[in-house]
Amino acid sequence: MTSHGGRRSQAERDAITVEIGYALCSAAFAAAVVFGAVAGPSLLFDLPDTAERLLLRAGVVLAPVLFVARVVSVLVRFRRADQPSQPGRTSPDS
Repeated sequence: MTSHGGRRSQAERDAITVEIGYALCSAAFAAAVVFGAVAGPSLLFDLPDTAERLLLRAGVVLAPVLFVARVVSVLVRFRRADQPSQPGRTSPDS
């Protein structure tokens, strides 16, 4: 439902779908980059066992945390930008 109580238009539903897709794709890319940056050295180089385990675990923990944080931040920002600044008026950047 929109803020004025009516049903969402097709354009609004399409915008939400695109934004969800963008949030998921950008979050997956960011998580993959962070995992590669953190855990990559342990996979590419011959490091001591402790360092390899530490880097791998750090990558496995950081990647999903970043994924969730990115998805939430994109969707929250979209929701805030969607609402006009004053009731009954369009937002200034439209």
